[in-house]
Amino acid sequence: MILPGKILHVVLTLIGLLVIVGGIGTATFFFGGFFNVAANHPDPNIVNWALVQVRMASIRRRATDRPPAGLLDDAATVQAGALAYARNGCINCHGEPGVESAKFSEGLNPPPDLRKVVNDRTPEELFWVIKNGIKMSAMPSFGVDKPPVRNNTIWAIVAYLRKLSSVSDANFKAWNETPLGGYWVSGCGPDRASGCGPGRE
Repeated sequence: MILPGKILHVVLTLIGLLVIVGGIGTATFFFGGFFNVAANHPDPNIVNWALVQVRMASIRRRATDRPPAGLLDDAATVQAGALAYARNGCINCHGEPGVESAKFSEGLNPPPDLRKVVNDRTPEELFWVIKNGIKMSAMPSFGVDKPPVRNNTIWAIVAYLRKLSSVSDANFKAWNETPLGGYWVSGCGPDRASGCGPGRE
């Protein structure tokens, strides 16, 4: 008769062996060159899931800066953010309403489609990503530019991104052609909090 203590010992031994074999197999897969790092090769689902989870956990832990009160809904700040977004080259990878991203961005992995993710990120997370960038992606750190992009400019970009899903081509074109605090596109006005912004048709 096998004693319960011996059964537990055997089970724990088997678990330990499986962990060791799994660790060796994982190390061989990654360090042996079997993992394909080519941008045009999709990651295995488990790797993609793990990368996303690690990235988001890291961002959430560090994204502690709070936006100045009332800033994100200020029309002039949103317009300033659209201008800063264009002038700092964000359009090259992410595109813009009425403006296609640069051709090279089609080969980036992960794809830099802001409209798919921006509403799932808090303002604090967006600020942190813009300021610090993300390793192993094409997202640079604007906080290390020379000179670095100032915090209030990054918050203005965040304010613009929070409105991105409702920004029309006409709005964006107007924002980039009209001085800050200019006229409003028809159908909009200072009392309209979403989908509108300063500019002219």
